[in-house]
Amino acid sequence: MNKPLTFWKAVWASALGVLIVSVVCGLIMFIMMFVMVLSLGSMNSEKATMVKPGSVLAVDMGEIDGDRTPSGLMQTFGEMGSVGLVDAIASIRAAATDNNICAIYLNASEGTNLSWGSLTELRDALADFRESGKPVVAYATYYSLGSYYVATLADRLFLHPSGMLDFRGIGAEVMYYKDLLDKLGVEMQLIRPESCSYKSAGEVYTLNHMSPANREQIRAYVGSIWRTVSQTIAASRSKDVEEVNRLADNLSSFLATDAHESHMVDALCFEEDVRKVLKEHYPGKQLLPLEKYATNVRIAQKAKLSTKDAIALIYAEGNVVDGSANGMGIGVYGDDIVKALRQASNDANVKAIVLRVNSPGGQATASESMTHAVIEARKKKPVIVSMGDLAASAGYEMSCMADVIVAQPTTITGSIGVFGTIPNVGKLMRQKLGLNTDTVCTNRNSGGFSVSRPLSPAARAMMERNVEDFYKVFVGRVAEGRHMTYEAVHQIARGRVWTGADAREIGLVDTLGGLDLAFSIAAEKVGIVDYRVKEYPAEKDFWTQLSELLGEKTNDDLSLLAKYRLAKRFKLGKGKWKTLSRLEQDFLFVSESEGLQARLPFVLVSE
Repeated sequence: MNKPLTFWKAVWASALGVLIVSVVCGLIMFIMMFVMVLSLGSMNSEKATMVKPGSVLAVDMGEIDGDRTPSGLMQTFGEMGSVGLVDAIASIRAAATDNNICAIYLNASEGTNLSWGSLTELRDALADFRESGKPVVAYATYYSLGSYYVATLADRLFLHPSGMLDFRGIGAEVMYYKDLLDKLGVEMQLIRPESCSYKSAGEVYTLNHMSPANREQIRAYVGSIWRTVSQTIAASRSKDVEEVNRLADNLSSFLATDAHESHMVDALCFEEDVRKVLKEHYPGKQLLPLEKYATNVRIAQKAKLSTKDAIALIYAEGNVVDGSANGMGIGVYGDDIVKALRQASNDANVKAIVLRVNSPGGQATASESMTHAVIEARKKKPVIVSMGDLAASAGYEMSCMADVIVAQPTTITGSIGVFGTIPNVGKLMRQKLGLNTDTVCTNRNSGGFSVSRPLSPAARAMMERNVEDFYKVFVGRVAEGRHMTYEAVHQIARGRVWTGADAREIGLVDTLGGLDLAFSIAAEKVGIVDYRVKEYPAEKDFWTQLSELLGEKTNDDLSLLAKYRLAKRFKLGKGKWKTLSRLEQDFLFVSESEGLQARLPFVLVSE
């Protein structure tokens, strides 16, 4: 008969069992995670897709997001957009000369993540595709104004029988936080140059309504964009602008039947009917997704690496911030752009630089660093700026010293100005949280910038001098780069926002067009015809991003992951996570950024 275990033997036996199970489970988890990481890494390897004769290129507008196609870890987030605008346009232009591609099927059911500058560029590329003799067929269950603006170039325009056409003009709405902050006991102290009445970003914390200057500039830029959009749509649908405006005013084409009766769409049908039409007319019967075809185009472009001459394409997309990107950091990082400009200007094979700016602005120190880098690069080779949706404030400062500035008529630019915000949370701490502070200082202004009390008079005076000095520097930069007098720039600056069309009239932009035009100008300046495009900053692969993410989780990484999880949690559709980013731009970016900010006072969307 076996003797029963003593108490301590039983304890040690149980502990050993738990330890063994933990080690085994941990080992299993490690193996599972390793396999998952390997599978994620393999997902990012690019493989070419065979294109069958008679194929139709399927362009889903909801899949096009940002200028640059995501790489590395970003590719695993399928709901964040699969193809960047630059690759999408390159694919459409390649399809125009590809004998295996006979048509484009434009699906706008998911709406669009793009704003007006990018939408115009996409529309122009599709229009060029049509001019090659190949048709474009468009369909949606619901057309936003932005997606409809693009779709009107199609040969046939279809809408779901129960769908809608959101055709009601363009409106701008600004959210103000002052009353909320008052209830919380928070005072946001806004510092800006006295003349910068149009620099209204900080006003969302100090007012509860639009200032007259902000209302004036919003009315002007919205009106300018609407003129371009309404005239384009009217011409495409064989209408006059007055009729288009009547339809928008009365919501006369909002419902599917009304849209059809007013000839804003050609027919009402289901998507399967459109697919039948495509299959009947194009015997290849392959509907090739844009994402796969874009991979083919990228692979083909990489095969041109043997071409000696190159034009650098430097992406500056997102909020302007100091430092360098880590992990999945998203934004225009000052150190990265400075490095990219230096590398491109020192590369003997790079003959010219195209700087693609798509930014609402951001931190003034990063803006100054990048502007200085543009000046230095321009001493060695031409620098051409291509503006996307936004090239405002700090985004405009880095652009103003280029040889040539190219913008879309619907690009938002200008906003030449600066501001600073410092919160005073003393009332919140005392009355809401029961917290009190007391200080001991060695000098008169040692505590002058405390967030628990208002700025001291000397601290405020110093900040006011700081913003005035930077504004003078900013205006001086523009005057030098655009060959204008200081006073002439000041009259159109003061923080005011302009569209690309208006900016060309006042001298802030040289010509209207897209990235293709910028490359043509760059190639012409250096006298080359055959060239390859070398992109900067260098893309990080899956493993580099993963190691950086695990090694140092930056605020941007955590913010991105949090937004993605929220998007998944609330079942937001493809690309809709960007809404969270817009809220962040409105409420968090200004209050969290350190130092002076040269930033657009609002975000314009096409949805």
